[in-house]
Amino acid sequence: MVREPCRVASPSPPLHNYSSEQPSKQAAASSPIMAAAMARRQQAHFLIVTYPSQGHVTPARHLARRLVHGAGVRATVCVPVSAFRKMFPADDGEVVVEEEGGAVAYAAYSDGYDGGFDRAVDDHTRYMAQLSTVGARTVAGVLRRLRGEGRPVTCAVYTLLLPWVAGVARDHGVGAVAVFWIQPTTALAAYYHYFRGGRDAVVAAAASGDASAEVNLLPGLPPLRVRDIPSFLAITSDDDPFAFVLSEFAELIDTLERGGGGGGELPTYVLANTFDAMERDALASLRPHIDVVAVGPVLSFLHDADETKTASSPNDLFDHDGGGYLDWLGTKPARSVVYISFGSSSVMSKNQVAEIAAAMAESKKPFLWVIRKDNCKDDDDDNEAIKKLVAAAAAADTGGGGMAVEWCDQARVLSHASVGCFVTHCGWNSTVEAVACGVPVVAAPQYSDQGTSAWVVERIGVGVRAAARAGDGVVEAAELGRCVGAAMSEAVAGRAAAWREEARAAVARGGASERNLSEFVRRFVPK
Repeated sequence: MVREPCRVASPSPPLHNYSSEQPSKQAAASSPIMAAAMARRQQAHFLIVTYPSQGHVTPARHLARRLVHGAGVRATVCVPVSAFRKMFPADDGEVVVEEEGGAVAYAAYSDGYDGGFDRAVDDHTRYMAQLSTVGARTVAGVLRRLRGEGRPVTCAVYTLLLPWVAGVARDHGVGAVAVFWIQPTTALAAYYHYFRGGRDAVVAAAASGDASAEVNLLPGLPPLRVRDIPSFLAITSDDDPFAFVLSEFAELIDTLERGGGGGGELPTYVLANTFDAMERDALASLRPHIDVVAVGPVLSFLHDADETKTASSPNDLFDHDGGGYLDWLGTKPARSVVYISFGSSSVMSKNQVAEIAAAMAESKKPFLWVIRKDNCKDDDDDNEAIKKLVAAAAAADTGGGGMAVEWCDQARVLSHASVGCFVTHCGWNSTVEAVACGVPVVAAPQYSDQGTSAWVVERIGVGVRAAARAGDGVVEAAELGRCVGAAMSEAVAGRAAAWREEARAAVARGGASERNLSEFVRRFVPK
């Protein structure tokens, strides 16, 4: 049943405190010339529209903070009402998060499902139709409101599955639009070349039923196996419940390709959450066709004075456990803890939970395990069994002990010196965070771009991919234990530490990604 969108409350008064309060900028403002330059930069306003999932909201928030703190421009993150209410339960419509160095605004739009999407009863295809119809109307209202308050948007940025944002923005006088690509750039290259001549080869390989079948899809890169490409490209039936995703990506590729918009419009840019050294070949394969700008890793905590002690609330879509897990990590030796999390949307069966618990018992290593309230996909009896398995694993005397939480501040966990390995579904956000923190990865991908992320992990040598069991996709305890041992070896840990420095150099002052973002922003600063 479609929820009626709520009426979004009137916004708070116009914002006047977007400029940074850091001493260097205060000093710069004392010069009339510099003050004028800063005022012009403040007129640039980026609206970042997101899909209502944690995997979209988190990188959007990081990008907004980088734009405000690093580039000195205005940024508003625009999220669906359901997400906004979880992030800011006491507010409605618009809120401003003040921080040292600037302020990020948040605004709500309706996707037609203001009570949230229930994957147990709601239909994805109908949801996407409502999202584009109701979303277009309410994002247009946000654009009108911001213009009326003297904060017109100069560049609209949107995450995946929201191609309609570009048309809405241009209809309301926004001259520039960009996609914030929050998957591996290798996945974008796979989509591009699939829709530009590679489809038959991919379909043939997928139809073979062999996940190791190779496809020569990307110019300049080695062949990818079926298991390495985005899973949506391996869909061979129109009856597949996710078949609609292919049409969404086909539309996106048409929009992104140079000249695809027609009518003399500016291109739709791609801000890619990656850096040149990490995906150089994929970026090179796209640049003749798409205006792609590598600006990653887009992780605002890399620019905090002490990234392990960020005081501001993450405002996630899930409630955090208390800080006890950080205290617990503090009792463990350096690089000893196995951190386990399958992200914000992936789910685990009772069998998978049992295999992870057995692997941890056998490893005799301390572990921190995130398992959400909704992380259990089977019936109520299985849910109870899963809870008992996790609780027993955490309580068992395995030599190091374990701790289970429903959600945590992942950046602070990965930044902790005691964490030596990350068992992950290999969503791109988690992958980038692990690389930037120098934590070796055990990749257990499930769907979408996660197999491609795992391919990147293996290619740069910062982790290993676990082999899943045929049929149900479960990673068995023996395989998981083998992978944990390999990932925590000196060789892999050394490579992870080296890539940590590469990632941080890219976004440091003068780094390639920092220069790319600064140059991109300058295009939209009034002269």
